Formats: sequence, structure tokens, C-alpha cells
Amino acid sequence: MADWINTILQGILTGGLYALLAAGLSLAFGVMRVINIAHGDFAVLAGFIAIALNQWLGLTPVESLLVAMPLMAALGYVLQRFVLNRALGNDVMRPLMITFGFSIIIQNLLLQGFSADSRSLYAGSFSTASFQFGGQIAAGYLPLTMMLSAVVILAGLQQIFSRTMLGRAFRAASDDPEIVRLMGVDNRHVYGIAMGLALAMVAVAGVFLVMQTTVAPTDGPVHLLYAFESVIIGGLGSLWGTLLGGVILGVAQALGDKFDPGIGTLVGHLTFLFVLAVKPNGLFPKTKDR
Repeated sequence: MADWINTILQGILTGGLYALLAAGLSLAFGVMRVINIAHGDFAVLAGFIAIALNQWLGLTPVESLLVAMPLMAALGYVLQRFVLNRALGNDVMRPLMITFGFSIIIQNLLLQGFSADSRSLYAGSFSTASFQFGGQIAAGYLPLTMMLSAVVILAGLQQIFSRTMLGRAFRAASDDPEIVRLMGVDNRHVYGIAMGLALAMVAVAGVFLVMQTTVAPTDGPVHLLYAFESVIIGGLGSLWGTLLGGVILGVAQALGDKFDPGIGTLVGHLTFLFVLAVKPNGLFPKTKDR
């Protein structure tokens, strides 16, 4: 019984990382209606920035994260303000193709700078230490921190959307950008802030990712898939649904690995397809099924 509890607990905590990956993707789609194909690559980029800061400047993982977040936020603002905003409109293919181009550029830059080798960020005993519950049940410090970070970030986003002027600007720019411009709000600036916030969250996910496991420069599409599945399972536009989607995906993969170490990822994908077939809009969508 303790083995099964540990398996489910590890799956739940892994869901925290998937939720961190998915939060930025959900925000970008919710505000700009942009599906960022390069989302996973931005997470990998943030992870490699943290690795470089650690190896070249001797920064700790926490210090590397504090540097990577504003760097990624600034990158997100610039790319949205001066590149992606020009592609927004009725043609959904233009932003898709541009973000696909970002993906190719990031992967090739990382390959040039770091080679094709997988790398990780050494975090000392923090990566391996764990809390013990009842002697047989354990939860690692790092997975617990990832889950707590996901909850705090999603709660913060919820507060921004519901209680601040910026949140109202996000909602208004998403609903009707033309009316927003008539009211004197620069929706291009609002979109830039939204993408900057999305990539700041991606930076958190990317640094945790390289602390937890080894990552290669070409791993971005894999992490994009996990983020996309978490968003769809939880329901588009639902922040807490994104967390639940990540947890469901993580538990499904953990249970699959429990039966056979080679099928965990497959079980996660099948769970996603099952939810998509039963609830096409996700479990907690902001819009009702039609």
C-alpha cells in the first residue's frame, strides 16, 4: 500500500511542474489567442541560462532563477511587442509559424552554445532530500517546492486577473482589442506585458526542470506537449483547472510507470485523449461544451 501511495504522491507533485509549464501557455492563449509553439523551447532556454549562470558566474540555483526570470520576461515583452503583435489577426497560422520559427532558432542557438549534450543544474542535497511521513511515505523537497510554487503563482495570477487594473486590461484586450484602443489603452503594450509574464513563469518551470532532471537543447517540443495536455485536460481559460490537468497527467504517468517503466508517457497521452473525447473543452472550461 505504501508503494502505491508513494507513486500517486510523486505523480501529484510532478503535476506541479506540468502546471508551471502550462500556466504561461494558458495565459498567452487566454489574452492574445496565441498558441506558442516555442513555449517548451523557452522553458529549456531558461534552464540553460540558469546552468550557464551557475557554471560561469558561480550563482546558486536560486540566484540563477532570480536572474533568469527578468531576462525571460524582457525577452517575452520584446518578442510580443515588436514581432508577434504584427502577426495577430484573423489568420491563426501567422503566429503559429512565427513561434515555430522561434522554436527552431532557440534550439539551434542552444546547440551551438552548449552542443547536443544533456545537462542539469546541480542543487546539492536539495534535489535528493525528502520529508518522511510514517517511515514509508516520502516526498522530495524539490517536488514539494515545485508544487508550492505552482499554487502560489496560479493564486497570484488569479488575483491579478480579478483584482487589478492590469487584469481588467488583460480581459478587455482579450475580449475586444478594438474597443480597448478606443478607450485609450495600448493593447500592444498589454499583450507585451502578458507575454513577459508568461515567459517569467516559463523561467520558473525551466529552472526547476533542469534541477530535477537532465535536459537537452532539443527537448522543448516534449515539454510543450506536456504543457498543452495539462491545459486541455484542465480546460482552456481555467487557471486552477491547469493545475488539476497537470496533476492528472502526472498521476497517470506515475501509475503507468508503476506497472511498466516503459509505458508511463503513453498512459499520460492516452489519459489526455480520453479526457478530450469525453470532455472536449476540458474538465473545468470557462466556456460550456456545445
